[in-house]
Amino acid sequence: MAEQTSDPSNHSVSLSRSREKAGGEADTVTLLEAGLIVDGSGGPGWMGDVLLVGDRILALGEGLRHRLPDGIAPEALHVVDCRAKVVSPGFIDVHTHDDAIVLRDPLCLPKVSQGITTVVTGNCGISLAPYRTPEALPPLTLLGADSFRHATMADYRAAVEAAQPALNVAALVGHTTLRFATMDALDRAATDDERARMAALLDACMAEGAHGLSSGLFYEQAFAAPADEVTALARVVARHGGVYATHLRSEMESIIEAMHEAGDTAFTAGAPLVISHHKCAGPANWGRTKQTLPLVDTLAERQEIALDVYPYVAGSTVLREDLIDGVIDVLITWSDPHPGTTGRMLADIAREWGVDQREACRRLQPGGACYFQMQEEDVERVIAHPRTMIGSDGLPHDRHPHPRLWGAFPRVFARYWRDRQLFTLEQAVHKMTGMTARNMRIADRGLLRAGAMADVVVFDPRTVADTATYDRPKSASVGIERVYVNGVCAYLGGEQEPAVRARAGRMLHRGG
Repeated sequence: MAEQTSDPSNHSVSLSRSREKAGGEADTVTLLEAGLIVDGSGGPGWMGDVLLVGDRILALGEGLRHRLPDGIAPEALHVVDCRAKVVSPGFIDVHTHDDAIVLRDPLCLPKVSQGITTVVTGNCGISLAPYRTPEALPPLTLLGADSFRHATMADYRAAVEAAQPALNVAALVGHTTLRFATMDALDRAATDDERARMAALLDACMAEGAHGLSSGLFYEQAFAAPADEVTALARVVARHGGVYATHLRSEMESIIEAMHEAGDTAFTAGAPLVISHHKCAGPANWGRTKQTLPLVDTLAERQEIALDVYPYVAGSTVLREDLIDGVIDVLITWSDPHPGTTGRMLADIAREWGVDQREACRRLQPGGACYFQMQEEDVERVIAHPRTMIGSDGLPHDRHPHPRLWGAFPRVFARYWRDRQLFTLEQAVHKMTGMTARNMRIADRGLLRAGAMADVVVFDPRTVADTATYDRPKSASVGIERVYVNGVCAYLGGEQEPAVRARAGRMLHRGG
């Protein structure tokens, strides 16, 4: 691959200006030397160096130590030997529920330790803004029970900037949150006045930099919304150049109908579509990715469409009786009335109590669970599809979380690239970086190129792997050696004690 370098004089101007803004402080200069450069585009990797100056990538090439751009002294370099390592863009977690945890625990260790440098929040129709309430109700409780204090996206942005998490945040606006903020009852369609109020809130959020709209029509609080209610909101997003992401109305028997609804909603509105955590759930639906993925390809002939997936056969959400069939395993992740059941299987609890599993589920609510409702072959088909991005969908407030919270991205490398060989290393990185940045309208990230933001991961392709399990879910991955966020070394792994070293994350504005 041809060497890539920037025009040092142009970047010297911008760097000088950044020094002026920072009171004349010198920029950090880091040379990641002699690594396998996998640039996030999906193209072939190549051996070379990456030069980080301040919060930007200044140059890529070979032997940069010996031909530094003007204005950079050799003694200013912090050189990192990346031989036998991969240097890639920072991973973008396209599907998270990290809205509140980036404020409560800004170290964000479960994510940064995976190489994640940006999280997309506000998925499944549930976002922290724009809504204020003293006590959240399900499914908002997925974000924490007492976190809804941000009436505008600007309020939320200010909170993120004050917390300064260790990674970047790109926010979607949740349709369910908009319903809570504007409606007195959620078991019906919104009135014209309520739709207008939702649209006004969404319009303001988009003007304040939100990346798009998400829906969670699967959840009771949004299920009563007809397609045209969502389409009207998606039109607002389209006017701002945002995206529409959806947790489908059904991922079980009616999944094909739900996919057509989502496709028509986005197409009519003129917005790009992302189908969230695509799956065929429940034993009766196993194998139906042979139908759903060709439908995605058909829809792609008329509209912009993408998928995201987490690399596990179990999902995780609130406890719901309709998801209990007596066949699949169900692991309790939290229960308010019976906290001692956390980490136990529902079948064992039901047997101990002398009741059926649905009755045990009722007694445990409100609570959360992992549902082992997918087939491995379906997961493999989805993850290998060329339109699929990687997301963790972890729930950071669960007392006993799904292991995807800590391990999703390294698991893709270990299981699906290295072991199963479903795609190349370059394709795996693309699913986590360049593809996601493009689909989610995240500018200047997701690619290693001169002038881009310096979100970078150094990892060992031979050893990178998840260690989190359903029994021990809070366990950092291995093989992620260095993580840079906006040019700052945020995380050191390897043989050292893994730790977040700095918090340099930012709230991102759509397209910038």
